[in-house]
Amino acid sequence: MCLAIPGKIISIDNQIDDIFRIAKVSFDGIIKDVNLAMVPEAKVGDYVLVHVGSAISIVDEKEAKETMDILYQMDEITELSYGNQPPEPLAMDKSEEKTSDEDK
Repeated sequence: MCLAIPGKIISIDNQIDDIFRIAKVSFDGIIKDVNLAMVPEAKVGDYVLVHVGSAISIVDEKEAKETMDILYQMDEITELSYGNQPPEPLAMDKSEEKTSDEDK
């Protein structure tokens, strides 16, 4: 499933021109770089919906918080809990392991 996650613009650090801007966006304290090209009117303090690194729309604070609450309840944004570190890989089931004889 593809999701757009709400976050708050805390700074606009990199601006090549009026269209291509990169912002620091906070997702419940996790800070990510986000492309603002699709929302040229976005400014610091705005809440934006972000999909694969690009802000796709501006939303109000109430909608952003309600969306984030729903996503947490659905357990759809667990990667935010890990920050920039991916979760540990799942241990492989012993029945899936190949024996050394099969490898030869």
